[in-house]
Amino acid sequence: MEDLNIAEIPYDTGEIRYRYSRYLAPDRSRWIRHGLFTAYHQTGTLASEGSYQHGKEHGPWRDYHANGKVAAEGHYDQGVESGEWQYWSEDGKPQPGPSQ
Repeated sequence: MEDLNIAEIPYDTGEIRYRYSRYLAPDRSRWIRHGLFTAYHQTGTLASEGSYQHGKEHGPWRDYHANGKVAAEGHYDQGVESGEWQYWSEDGKPQPGPSQ
């Protein structure tokens, strides 16, 4: 694996949209996310945080509403949602999941 590189991907208006670590694929054809990942709402508040392992979401993951309250929390196992996920409304009330 190559050295990790930090990527910052902006919105069209310049605010940071995504920040994550990545490495260049062995054939140098694409970047692969690996390590911490954060996404931001255009207002600058945190939208998502988690980790990637060789290009796939892996481990604990948390999404946030624009007001800063937690929207969803759960785990990924090699890019697939794993186990129980919990969801909350913008006012912090527990919500059923998308498939419930």
